[in-house]
Amino acid sequence: MHPRAREHGRVLDGVGGVPRRAVDALTVTAGLPIEPAVPLARALLRSPRRLAAVAMAVLSVGLIAGGVVLHLDLPPDWQPEPTIVSQLATGLMFPVVGAFLLAHRSRPATAWLMCVGGLMCAVNFFSSSAMFTLAAAGDLAGAGYLRWFMIAGRTGAFMLAVLLPLYSPDGRLPSRRWRPVLVVAVLVLVTDTLLNLIRPAPDPASYPWPRIIPNPLAVDVLAPYNLAARQATSFLILALVVLALVSLVLRFRRADPVLRRQIAWPLFAFAVHVACLLAGPDWLLASMIWAGLVPVAIAFSVLRYRLYGIDTVVSRAFVAAGLIAAVSVIYAVGAVAGLALSGYDRISGLVAALLAGVIFHPLRHRLRGLVDRLMYGTHGDPRALAARLAREVRETEPTNALAAVAAVVKDGLSVTGVAVEVYEPGARQVQVGLLGTAPRGVPLVWHGEPVGLLLLGSPGPRRFAAAHNDRLIAVTAPYVADVVHAVRMTADLQHSRERILTAREEERRRLRRDLHDGLGHALTDMAMAINMARISLRTAPDSADRLLAELRDGMDTVSEEIRELVYGLRPPTLDELGLAGAVRALVQEGTPQVAVETEGNLSDLPAAAEVAAYRIAQEGLTNVRKHAKASSAVISLRLGEALVVRVQDDGHGLPTGPRSGVGMLSMRERAAELGGTCVIGAAPGGGTVVEAVLPIAAGHL
Repeated sequence: MHPRAREHGRVLDGVGGVPRRAVDALTVTAGLPIEPAVPLARALLRSPRRLAAVAMAVLSVGLIAGGVVLHLDLPPDWQPEPTIVSQLATGLMFPVVGAFLLAHRSRPATAWLMCVGGLMCAVNFFSSSAMFTLAAAGDLAGAGYLRWFMIAGRTGAFMLAVLLPLYSPDGRLPSRRWRPVLVVAVLVLVTDTLLNLIRPAPDPASYPWPRIIPNPLAVDVLAPYNLAARQATSFLILALVVLALVSLVLRFRRADPVLRRQIAWPLFAFAVHVACLLAGPDWLLASMIWAGLVPVAIAFSVLRYRLYGIDTVVSRAFVAAGLIAAVSVIYAVGAVAGLALSGYDRISGLVAALLAGVIFHPLRHRLRGLVDRLMYGTHGDPRALAARLAREVRETEPTNALAAVAAVVKDGLSVTGVAVEVYEPGARQVQVGLLGTAPRGVPLVWHGEPVGLLLLGSPGPRRFAAAHNDRLIAVTAPYVADVVHAVRMTADLQHSRERILTAREEERRRLRRDLHDGLGHALTDMAMAINMARISLRTAPDSADRLLAELRDGMDTVSEEIRELVYGLRPPTLDELGLAGAVRALVQEGTPQVAVETEGNLSDLPAAAEVAAYRIAQEGLTNVRKHAKASSAVISLRLGEALVVRVQDDGHGLPTGPRSGVGMLSMRERAAELGGTCVIGAAPGGGTVVEAVLPIAAGHL
């Protein structure tokens, strides 16, 4: 096993070996180290800010509940305006959603705006209900002081309608150009608050309630200008709300696909709310409803598009609720059947239990798939990811498939980076994106053999829950393992081609050296001997005769060397006798007796196949004569869709211990060079059998 595989295997074994109680106290997240899972209550106690957010949410709910109780007891002539009642939805929903986001480590700026703005709306609603309750009871002075709290609470609606869209969703303004808009918004808010605090006494004829609630800070000198000033501030506030909507639209147009999905739902809800405001008083009720739906849209965006990674518990809650509902329905049907069929209540209960057990597991998978589809969309669908991987594997060549598959995995798992390590002699790694300091390792196994390692970076902006991430990894790993195996096979093929090319060039070098150093010098010596013999032929015949005799011996030596060179390239008997005849010539010398069996036309085989078959038969026969101690053997040559060379003896068989030898390795390599196989095993009834299958091109059959 590769060292990296053993290392990661130990890491995984360490996680799997933790006791169950310890595992329950751990949280495993993709790309992050295992950290203790602190209960939410303890986490809130350790974080004063989160505790403050939860306290604001609880206080807001309490104020809304108290305001509703007071509102229901008001006389009909002291009922507040509908705009006051609209604070009920915003004061109830925004603080709860904001505290929920802060408790789960969301971006604090927008969440704090939701908490503070919603709390102010709750203060506005409770103060208005309490003010009208005191006024209806005759305490107009106390109602006048409560009016200050109601006016202070009005700032919450302004924060939610103007500031929250400006800072959504990342807690920053869209750009520096929006800073003047923020300054104008603050000035308009302060001006509107001051105008309401110093409001002059209204005209009794146009006052909507039985008696005027006094204003201790009233400035009656401004009475002629009060209406115009209030209309101007109302117009400016409405314009700022529209500008806030425009900022969200601009963010949506300039954002990447991930950020667009984060903005889409809040933008839609806020746009409908603004449209209802612009439509006039007749659409006031619809505007109030959509104001309450804005935080719902934000929560939906958080859950569906994993802005803050808090969807694990929601997914499990949906699945558990669906299972409980289904099992409850089955038992309810069983109970009704038991009542209808008296005397069979036990049978009906047993049938209900069996049905619940049968459908539990399939229903769980179906519900989990449905919830995953609803929360993550098609992008996080394991089947869609598998289809993308299959398409990449099918359409991309192996050399480039690794990078393509890594890119698909990075996008499908929504991580910052992916790397694939291939276990091979020249280990290679393909990386897409940034892995970070602590990547998560996933072993890649192909048919039980470790072939590589998949490294995953930390979760990206569009992150998945840990459980869903594990399901995606389980779908992804087999496809990546297939690609890694294909890359290894391609690398092996390339290395084989390189070895063949190297062997060919080495053989050419050897031939050149042998021809130059051996035959070249021999022929030169022979030429010199001939010249000396010619010179001494007349003057010294004995010397010439001796030189000619030496020349004859040199020619025999050269002939032998040439014969050896030719035989090393290709056995001459193959050209003289053919494959079958050459093998029969091999078995004629030595013992034991060997029979040669042939089947098919062996006269028109490719040269490479002929040489490989001859050498395998020769090596097999050598093993029979040296090691087998056999009394007989059979060499069969059978040509069908492939050339099958079989050497079988009746000797003592293969040794029990490990065996290795140059001959066995040579036979396997000769078969592998042609894309074939060579198997060495025990023969039926005793002995050894060597069977090599050599593919033959269709044109030679």
